[in-house]
This record gives sequence, C-alpha cells and structure tokens, in this order.
Amino acid sequence: MKVLKFIGIGIVGLIVFLLIAAMIIPKDYTVSVSTTINKSQLVVFDYVKMIKNQEKYSVWVMKDPNVKIDYTGVDGTVGSKSSWVSLDDNVGVGSQQITKMNDDRIDFDIHFEKPMKGDDSSAMIVESLSDNQTKLTNEFYGHADYPMNLMSFVFKGFIEKDQAQNLANVKKILESQP
Repeated sequence: MKVLKFIGIGIVGLIVFLLIAAMIIPKDYTVSVSTTINKSQLVVFDYVKMIKNQEKYSVWVMKDPNVKIDYTGVDGTVGSKSSWVSLDDNVGVGSQQITKMNDDRIDFDIHFEKPMKGDDSSAMIVESLSDNQTKLTNEFYGHADYPMNLMSFVFKGFIEKDQAQNLANVKKILESQP
C-alpha cells in the first residue's frame, strides 16, 4: 500500500513539474534547416517558388499517394494557394499560401485543420553563394499554447527531420538537371 502511495505521489509530482516547466518554455519556436545546392540562385528560386513542385520533393505530400490537392491562383506568385485533404493523419487537412515574395525569400502561411488545428508560417530563403552555388534554407515558425508548448521539443524534431529530407530532395532533383 505504501508503494502505491509513493508511486501516486511521484506521478503527481512529475505532472506538477511538467506543468511548471511548460510555463517557462516559449510558446513560439523556429526550426531552420539549410543545404547547399550546386545551381544558380535563380534556378533554385524558380523551382521552390512553385507550390506544385512540392509534389516532387515534400515528404508530407509523398506520405499519402492518394492525397487530394487543389491549387488556386497563379502558382509561384503571391496569393497562390494549395489545399490538401488526406485520410492519412500524417498528412491531414490544411492549406498553404504564398503571402510574400522577393528575389531571395518566399513566405507562406500554413493552416492545419486535421489532425490538429493550427496556424503557422514558413519561409524558403534562397541565398547566392557564387554563380553556381546556392544556400537554400527552410524555416518553420510554430506556436503551441500552454501546456502543449511542452511538446514543442518533439514537434521541432519531427519538423527538422522532414525539412532536411525535403531540402535533400530538392538538391537531388535540381543537381540531376543539366
């Protein structure tokens, strides 16, 4: 009986500790991943600005070959949008829209409907390193309300892994082109 009481006190203590820790952990977080691509800045920029190209490199899109994607607006311009519906919870339901663009950066607003509701944003930053070498950075700007912000460490790990794979896919696609 004393063992059960000790275990119960330990569990309550752990929960209290985690809730206090969640008060300290920031609610906003950024995940940033970069790679170098042996192509010009213009070639890389022209490729990643096209939302439809994500069908070829995004691990999230490729997780469900039956995902339904609708595109509105002129692809590769401010206002263009993709909306997706998938029965696979790893893909879910949501949309992304280009909200801002200049010669070296594309900003997106991302809206998630399922499996969890949320609004976040991301950016693709395309920096010229030389005539034929470009640094491509993918940044994700997330938010998690208390106490879910405690899980941001887990979210960040998953997002970083997938972003790195997305950039590796873009690199492979672009460097295989003449």
